[in-house]
Amino acid sequence: MFTIGDFAKLGRVSVRMLRHYDATGLLIPAAVDAASGYRYYNAGQLGRLNRIIALKDLGFTLQQVRTILDDEIDVGELRGMLRLRRAQLEAQLSADAARLAGVEARLRIIETEGHMNTEDVVLKPVAPLRIAELADTAAGYGPEHISPVIVPMYPELFRRLEAAGVTPAGPAIAYYEPAGDAVTVHAGMPVATGPSAGQDFAVVDLPAISAATIVHHGHMDDVMGSLQTLARWIEDNGYRPVGYHREVYLDYHPDKPEEGVTELQVAVTQG
Repeated sequence: MFTIGDFAKLGRVSVRMLRHYDATGLLIPAAVDAASGYRYYNAGQLGRLNRIIALKDLGFTLQQVRTILDDEIDVGELRGMLRLRRAQLEAQLSADAARLAGVEARLRIIETEGHMNTEDVVLKPVAPLRIAELADTAAGYGPEHISPVIVPMYPELFRRLEAAGVTPAGPAIAYYEPAGDAVTVHAGMPVATGPSAGQDFAVVDLPAISAATIVHHGHMDDVMGSLQTLARWIEDNGYRPVGYHREVYLDYHPDKPEEGVTELQVAVTQG
């Protein structure tokens, strides 16, 4: 058998941790010297120690670890838990990265406050447009919510259009509408054909609008600065928004979004 110090070294844990596991009943020593109180462990207990550490690092509480071990979890089940936890951590990392990108975008907007050039805004009529579209739901209007939803929608829409023998008739377009606290995201392509049976996409006629527009250059994660410029122009010129906001992707680079060119269109009316 091994002393607690040697067992700690072999298990790559601290003596303090082993004492805590003993106190909570998670890993009781194989033997305790009655006179000295020294704890001794055997090699077979390393297997239980490995499971304790693995489950704890997966995010389980010590009480949950104890329950799982009492149910005699096998290696296959532990591997399944690891895969699930890995997926959860990857999702959390992606969410954290998106939040950080959102904070950076907001900071860039804050840094440019007072320097918005509303001369870039153009008021113009936008003709009615027929589009084929897919729709999905995002948790909010922020880029961190919109981008993960809308980006994969266009390749899927292109695939469905090709399968239906429909050729796009212009640049991609997106528009948004509220859905309670969430947002319905519409990803569309102009088409010259009407709806027909068997199509796995919708065909929608967007109405003509009078729109305040601005051309946004760069990543759509930075679009909020351009939207604030539009908002300033709309307010300064006595207009108010009506209908849905649209984005027309004049130069779309899915692999290099920082090179994108997008016209933002906000339908407005006087007064």
